[in-house]
Amino acid sequence: MNRLNGAAPLGAGTPTAPRPDDPAAAAEAAPAVVDALRDLLAGPTGLGTSAARLFRTELLHVDLTPPAPPAAGPAPGQPAEGHSDGSGDSSGASGPTVRVPPLYCPDAERDDPALGEEVNKRLVEWAEEVGIFRGRLERLRSHNFGRLFMLAHPDTDDPERILTAARCGLSEWAVDDHWVDEGEDTTPELIGTRMALAHAVVDPVRLPARYLAQFENIVRKEPVLRAFRSCLDHLARIASPTQVARLRHELAVMFVGYNQEGEWRSSGRRPAVWEYLLHRYENAFYPCMVLIDPVGGYELPAAEFADARVRRTYLYAGTANVLLNDLYSMTKEDPTDTNLPNLIAAEDNCSLQEAVNRAACIHDELMHTVEAECAVLSAAGSPELRRYLAGLWAWMGGSKEWHATSPRYHGASTQ
Repeated sequence: MNRLNGAAPLGAGTPTAPRPDDPAAAAEAAPAVVDALRDLLAGPTGLGTSAARLFRTELLHVDLTPPAPPAAGPAPGQPAEGHSDGSGDSSGASGPTVRVPPLYCPDAERDDPALGEEVNKRLVEWAEEVGIFRGRLERLRSHNFGRLFMLAHPDTDDPERILTAARCGLSEWAVDDHWVDEGEDTTPELIGTRMALAHAVVDPVRLPARYLAQFENIVRKEPVLRAFRSCLDHLARIASPTQVARLRHELAVMFVGYNQEGEWRSSGRRPAVWEYLLHRYENAFYPCMVLIDPVGGYELPAAEFADARVRRTYLYAGTANVLLNDLYSMTKEDPTDTNLPNLIAAEDNCSLQEAVNRAACIHDELMHTVEAECAVLSAAGSPELRRYLAGLWAWMGGSKEWHATSPRYHGASTQ
């Protein structure tokens, strides 16, 4: 991907992968790569390129037409006037308001408001039970995280299975909302210790009894730690030990990313764009996405989950989705916060609107690459891999819909 390694300037250009409305191009490109991949991937190898075409056909059934841009939208590089009511794809907590351009991403596969509301109700009840978001439960309810996970997991209508993923996701968000961006004490020097404690809960630590009691006393006092323990206990009821271990690993990687962010905050250092993109590869949405198969009631084979090309594809998907979060979450962040548009604006000496446009181009390029590699990998892998990759695509579509509409990023409840 040349535009991310400095070989070409940021900005709109020729897509790096065929669009969903060009299945012939994908089918033409797939066979040569499929032959090389068949020796790498476990599972049946007789699906052939027809599987790639079928995957492309499924993508055609998802409406990928981006929303129409706002009337009288800004010219590239120029700040735009914002919405007076806080609605729409606008960003910027203060100062000039900018707009998020249409993003290359599928729409949600299904929207079941009643199911989303039921999951959200149970999720808020669980949050109250473990103690996270105390004093902020109505605000949490309004953000409608239950709707996010209903949108992101269209292959099940079981509210309990969706709730299992929602508990894990909300625990991850609680790190930000209790320890990093909000909370009684967000001192960046505490992040390292807190991440170590969280990892000791996620991958249960074994200490001599006399010392374990002291650790457990800390866990009893800290709601975020209780949330992680509880959500993993619930996950173990529907997931295999291997699937639980996968989430543990991805959470450990996420904790590494938070430690990197802690260094930026404590030192006051502004990272370069390349370093921030590395950070977003680690602190991304994949800990949520890794639950696609257990929530769906199947298991991606271990050899395929660990395969280097499969892994780089689903991690790229997690990175693309967290960059989408960067664009929409600008509404609730301080203008000086570290996010991709702010860093691009500083590094490239451009307006914030132009930086948002460039960040959107990076997101879109990642999405084109994920789309193309999903088509190729689905042709070479097992039926479970093909289902998992389709679920990955659906997850991103559901997440986009939630980010574009949630009061967490739009309206008064973000304050």
